[in-house]
Amino acid sequence: QVQLVESGGGLVRTGGSLTLSCAASGDRFKTYAMAWFRQAPGKERKFAASITWRSDIIDYSDYARGRFIISRDVAKNTAYLQMDDLKPEDTAVYYCALDTRIQTAFRSPDTWEYWGQGTQVTVSS
Repeated sequence: QVQLVESGGGLVRTGGSLTLSCAASGDRFKTYAMAWFRQAPGKERKFAASITWRSDIIDYSDYARGRFIISRDVAKNTAYLQMDDLKPEDTAVYYCALDTRIQTAFRSPDTWEYWGQGTQVTVSS
């Protein structure tokens, strides 16, 4: 099994910044890709950004593009999500996901193999 632990969430004002971290651990696994999703109360879980581990291919949702930056530290098996110019509509629980398999449906939450517990991000106006 693979365990994912998110950190870095909190309360910020509109226009502020946060950086989320997701550390992966387990026995004998190889990361193919990691991603960030977010879910507001009563809403569907939605894709934010993804990154592949070996080729460093990045994909962003429309709301994340230009404001969020996804990155990874291969040695630490950790993914990051730097979020700038935050808005109240960014308020949600942010989840980290990991897959060991080659797959291209990065924007669908149904295809991801492992999930973290989530970290709350709240943006006040």
